[in-house]
Amino acid sequence: MSIVPIRYVEPVFRPPSEAESLILPVTDGCSWNRCTFCEMYTAPQKRFRPRDEKEVLDSIRQCGERFGEGVKRIFLADGDAMTLSTRRLATILEAIRRDLPGVRRVSSYCLPRNVRRKSVDELRELKELGLSLVYVGAESGDDEVLARVSKGETFETSREALVKLGDAGIKRSAMILNGLGGKALSRRHALNSAALMNAAQPEFLATLVVSFPMGEARFRSNFQDWEALDIVGLMQEMELMIAALELKRTVFRSDHASNWLILKGTLGADKPRLLDQLRAAIAAPEAAPLRPAWARGL
Repeated sequence: MSIVPIRYVEPVFRPPSEAESLILPVTDGCSWNRCTFCEMYTAPQKRFRPRDEKEVLDSIRQCGERFGEGVKRIFLADGDAMTLSTRRLATILEAIRRDLPGVRRVSSYCLPRNVRRKSVDELRELKELGLSLVYVGAESGDDEVLARVSKGETFETSREALVKLGDAGIKRSAMILNGLGGKALSRRHALNSAALMNAAQPEFLATLVVSFPMGEARFRSNFQDWEALDIVGLMQEMELMIAALELKRTVFRSDHASNWLILKGTLGADKPRLLDQLRAAIAAPEAAPLRPAWARGL
């Protein structure tokens, strides 16, 4: 018998910072699932579908009976819980508040397109019911890069979603993919991604390095001329982006398993230090504290 009274469809994904959260699937898979760089929801068993509302509510009730106030954080899975209607999300959040009174944070992944269908007032309602943090995979602020990877978003749609979430009081953790534009589009990817973050001023910003454990065929279907950046090239792109960032108080992390050089700080206070770390590593990569290839966990 499972320790947790929840039906999981493997593989199960969650952000690194949700390691201690109860993973509560409210959908299976991703409603878009066309991004050519993403391998998370391509398995046949991950075909998108909303979970039956009764099943979700029963899981919440049973978790409450089993764990009481022991659950402090919940992550709403799978790829984009925010595709659900405001009514349905509100029902789930009300059940969490009622049956799991110890929960202090509810979070989820969030596609910008799903925010467009919700008003600021609806988002504020979800915030008041407990949805306090969403992870927005912006990936890039450059429209050509976004088109090449079939993201289905633009600079403006991502900016609009991030600003709307902020206006509703929901904290935003934005993600940018280092190296996504390859050699040819690296500079514009870095500068336009910085411009997007400057326009949105998210509470959190994370960078990951694009990687393809299952091969590059899907990615190259619309990006045949893509050339991967080497380690120094990835760091140069990061230096360009961070130098262009004008963030007031954003917690920055570049410590995912895919990253070669671990960077942590608050922008803008730590911007000079982060740039110094990058420039030192670019000048002498052989002496830099790079993560070994075997430890990248891809």
